Amino acid sequence: MSNLRLSSLLRASALALALAACGGGGDPGPRPLSTHFQQSYIAQVAVDQQGEVVAANSAWDVAKREQMKAEADLREARNTLDIAKNEAKTAKIDEDSARKNYDAAKASADQTRIAEAEKAQQAANLSRNAADERVKYYQGYHDWLKAHLRATTEAAFWREAQYELAMANLAQKNNIAPPSFNHDKFVDQEGQRAKRATDYRGKADDAKGKASDARSRWLAIQGEADKVLGKKSEYPDPMANKAGGDDPTAGGAGGMTVGGSDAASDPKAPEQPESAPQ
Repeated sequence: MSNLRLSSLLRASALALALAACGGGGDPGPRPLSTHFQQSYIAQVAVDQQGEVVAANSAWDVAKREQMKAEADLREARNTLDIAKNEAKTAKIDEDSARKNYDAAKASADQTRIAEAEKAQQAANLSRNAADERVKYYQGYHDWLKAHLRATTEAAFWREAQYELAMANLAQKNNIAPPSFNHDKFVDQEGQRAKRATDYRGKADDAKGKASDARSRWLAIQGEADKVLGKKSEYPDPMANKAGGDDPTAGGAGGMTVGGSDAASDPKAPEQPESAPQ
């Protein structure tokens, strides 16, 4: 996929996030860079002097692909959440039915029937509680991936700012000064974008912690329900530890080590974060 295509997708995602942010909170959403360097001005520079530019461009390309993966993960999480909400509605109906059956059993004075209905009511109650907690967990997971998408979008713009700065550095080093060229603007832009990337990565980490807490609550009540029902449930657990790791933010969807502006002088490919429960 071409850089132009990836850049268009990145800007489309930024626009979507910006429109979503307008719904409240005062966050204007991510914004494209305002300062750019025309690549043609450094075309005359020997290729063996363009290592920093090539490395920065490569890191930017990886960041854009991570942002696209984050979008795909969020779409899947939305679908999982919708299914869980429907399952919770069904569990509530089952609980109501179990309660009515128990009331009918009590009216019959049949002790065997009462005992069976009471057990069924307990199971239905636990199942409904577990379904509600599962919705909260999936909602937290969805919110985390939404924050992660914002973080990867900000990180991609930061990597782009590094690329622009790398070209400006090369131009300055070779005494190339296009009209209205101001090297300090590129330095400032990269520093601002590095800070935004770091800030939003922190927010994503906070959202992940909340999702993990919600998962723990769900697992506890689901375990009780499974014990009463006498079988182990097989509901999706997107943050579970699995062989190889299924964390959507690891190994290709956000393994970005976000640093300060000093990273601009030596852009590196994103490092992978330590595997954690999804």
